[in-house]
Amino acid sequence: MDEQIQSAQHAAGHHAVITAVRPAPGAGDTTRVMFTDASHGASESRAVFVDPVTAEVLGELNVYGTSGVLPLRTAIDQFHRSLLLGDPGRLYSELAASWLWVAALGGLALWLANPAATGRRKSIRSLHRTAGLWLLLGLLFFSATGLTWSRFAGGNIGVLRAQFGWGTPTVSTVLGPKTSPAVVDQHAEHNHHAMDMNMSMSPQQAKQFLGVLNSARSVGINAGKVEIKPGRDDASAWIVREIAPGLPTQVDAVSIDPHNLQVVDDARFLDYPLAAKLTRWGIDVYMGLLFGPLNQLILVVTGLGLALMVILGYLMWWRRRPVIARQPTLLTAWCEIPTPGRYGLIVVGALLGYALPELGGSLVLLLALDLVLTQRATTARTADETP
Repeated sequence: MDEQIQSAQHAAGHHAVITAVRPAPGAGDTTRVMFTDASHGASESRAVFVDPVTAEVLGELNVYGTSGVLPLRTAIDQFHRSLLLGDPGRLYSELAASWLWVAALGGLALWLANPAATGRRKSIRSLHRTAGLWLLLGLLFFSATGLTWSRFAGGNIGVLRAQFGWGTPTVSTVLGPKTSPAVVDQHAEHNHHAMDMNMSMSPQQAKQFLGVLNSARSVGINAGKVEIKPGRDDASAWIVREIAPGLPTQVDAVSIDPHNLQVVDDARFLDYPLAAKLTRWGIDVYMGLLFGPLNQLILVVTGLGLALMVILGYLMWWRRRPVIARQPTLLTAWCEIPTPGRYGLIVVGALLGYALPELGGSLVLLLALDLVLTQRATTARTADETP
C-alpha cells in the first residue's frame, strides 16, 4: 500500500496533500488515493487511481463530497440540487420539496372527496388520481428526505435531531494527554485537510496506512470498501470507516492512534439510535443504494410518474380555467370555516412556516395574491349588483 500511495503522490505532485485512501476492494479494482491543494474548492479533491498489483497510476479525476463521486455523477448531483443555477436554483429545489408533501396529501383529500367528473376531463383526472395514489408514499418520501438536505428546512431538522439526540454518532479524533496535550476538534473527520497543508506524504507516513488499516480490521472493520483518513495533524487520530451502503449496512468507523495503533474511539451502526438508523437507510434509499437495481427502478418510475402528474395537472387546469376563475378564493373559503378551525389553521400554518421557511414565505406571498384576487372579486360582484 505504501508503494501505491507514493506512486499516487508522485503523480499528484508534492504540493498536493493526501486526504484519504480507499484500498482496492477486490480483484480488478483500483486503489483510490485522494488529494487536495489550494486549487480545489469546498468539498472538492482529486482522486488518483492506482493499480494495486503494479502500483501504476491509471488515471486522475476530480471528485466531490465525502462520498468522492466522479465528474459525471457530480454534474448530475449539482443539476438535481440546484438546476446548475447556484443559490437561486437551490432555493427553488427546496421550495419544490417543501410543497410536494402538501400537494400529495391535498390530492389524497380530493380523492377521498371523490368529486364527479365527466367526458375528457374524467379520463385525465382518473389517470392523474390513479397515478397519485400509486405514487403517494414515494412522493412523501421524496419530500421528507429532500428537505433533510435543504438549506433552511434542513438546518431546522438538524437542530431538532441534535436536541433529541438523534444525530449520527461520530468518532473522536482526540488523542490522550500523554500522546497529545493539544485540544483537537472532535468532528475533524468532516472538515479536516489531512495534515498540514505545507506537507506531502513522506515514505514513513505512507507506511502507516497499512498498519492503521490492519488495526481497524482487527476490531471488526470488515467491509470490503473502507476509507482511511489521516489525522489533520500529528496530534490527531486517524479514522477508518466502512463505506459499503446497502444491506447489510456497513458504516462502522473507528479512530486509531497512529503512534501505537490502538483504538481511540468507535461508532458502530448497531449502536446508532433508531432515528439515526432510519436517516441512514433513508439516504441510501434516496440515492438508490439500499436495494440495488430494484431500488433504482422504483426511483425512476416514481420520478417519471411525478413528471407525468405535473403535466396532467397543468392540462386539467388549462381545460378548467373558466370554472376555476369563478371559484371562491382561499380567503373566502377560509371565512366559511367555523371559528375554531380557522384559528387551528393559523396555528398549524405558523408552525409549518417556522419549521419550513420557504413553505412559510411562499404561503405568505400566495395569501397576499389571494387577498388581491378576493378584493377584485368583491369589487366585481358589487358592481354587478349595483342597479
